[in-house]
Amino acid sequence: MLSTRSALIVDDERDIRELLSLTLTRMGLKVDTAADLASAQKLLGGKSYDLCFTDMRLPDGSGQLLIELIASRYPDTPVAMITAHGNVDAAVQALKAGAFDFVSKPVDLHVLRRMVQNALQLSEQRRAQLQLSNNKLLGDSTPITQLRSMIAKVARSQAPVFISGESGVGKELVARLIHEQGPRAEAPFVPVNCGAIPTELMESEFFGHRKGSFTGAIADKEGLFQAAQGGTLFLDEVAELPLHMQVKLLRVIQEKSVRPIGANTENPIDVRILSATHTNLNDRVQDGRFRHDLFYRINVIELHVPPLRKRTEDIALLADAILRKLAAENGDPGYQLAADASKALRYYPFPGNVRELENILERAVALCDAGTIHEEDLRLPSNSPTPVPTEVVRNGDEVAEPPAPMSVPSGDALPDFIESLEREAIQKALIECKYNKTKAAAKLGITFRAMRYKLKKLGIE
Repeated sequence: MLSTRSALIVDDERDIRELLSLTLTRMGLKVDTAADLASAQKLLGGKSYDLCFTDMRLPDGSGQLLIELIASRYPDTPVAMITAHGNVDAAVQALKAGAFDFVSKPVDLHVLRRMVQNALQLSEQRRAQLQLSNNKLLGDSTPITQLRSMIAKVARSQAPVFISGESGVGKELVARLIHEQGPRAEAPFVPVNCGAIPTELMESEFFGHRKGSFTGAIADKEGLFQAAQGGTLFLDEVAELPLHMQVKLLRVIQEKSVRPIGANTENPIDVRILSATHTNLNDRVQDGRFRHDLFYRINVIELHVPPLRKRTEDIALLADAILRKLAAENGDPGYQLAADASKALRYYPFPGNVRELENILERAVALCDAGTIHEEDLRLPSNSPTPVPTEVVRNGDEVAEPPAPMSVPSGDALPDFIESLEREAIQKALIECKYNKTKAAAKLGITFRAMRYKLKKLGIE
């Protein structure tokens, strides 16, 4: 729908602003107007636009400057130049500066409408290209190069793939790449966090239900399998599925059909299953928490995503990409890492992997001065072991003094001490994940249900 699209018109002539505004509004766009360069810059800094029209001459500058600004800071916004009739040189310069087209005065409304449609289409294409580039697995290290090669191979098949790796390494990104590089790329990619769905709603969420099949079922509902028809269903944190849902999932994979709750017949499905978890699924199979027959069904091909500490040579490349993304989102010229910050990142173990790197840099951007990030802006937590104190001499031999043991309460005070540690860890994770409970739970290595229980238990709002 065009009603959600927006446009910015920059022209010092009131008649032109009103004409363009009326035309674009009738096409379903929300329109803002500005009479000069300063006003346009202020509007661009406050919201994003799907397209922009600017006059060549403005009271406090040129439309050329505005085009260059938009091209550098807001590359997703197509911009067209409004020129005087016959001013070919200005039009050419505008195109070189990054404009997608130009329109001459007096404005031909048929030409204008066609240009708007082309601009909106161009905007969609740019977003798609940006999404595709964001989905690339960055890195030149041997582990990541091998992983990219494996992704290309498994994308061609239809076999179920199990993606293993620690929290924050990018397992969903790998799943999306498998989908995008395979024959199902034009069909839906449906991700679901199995640990975030309440147990009592799982069957309805996965398989759908019919109206009246249970209290609250006021209409037919499509399940996740039906939503992914012809495409890919990504089961993230599959280890969190309870045993009764594991049985149902196994049957769906075997029979390639689902029966919604309350339905009398089964519906055939054509879905590729990709799954992932940060826990050791083999251990869960051994202790009976995960069915071995389901494990073999979803683990036809296994891909392991390496942790960031195993590919430290990729940190600089990843940091640069993240900082460029943040600069584009914030409308800033750019950010750079000082030498001390680069060194600190290179030697930090990153227990939270790429996701933690993103959080650290997002925080550092907010704290740094003049776009340069120093080590103190990173605010890296101290995860290194207690250093051994300076050696002392005993009987002529050098002996390392053992570190003092950590002071831990005992008796009645121990539960309170453990609770305080839990509270501190949960609050820290919530802050780093911007109070997204699902992400905080994943960062802590617990299920979403466990997170809800602990929040209630500890009285954390």
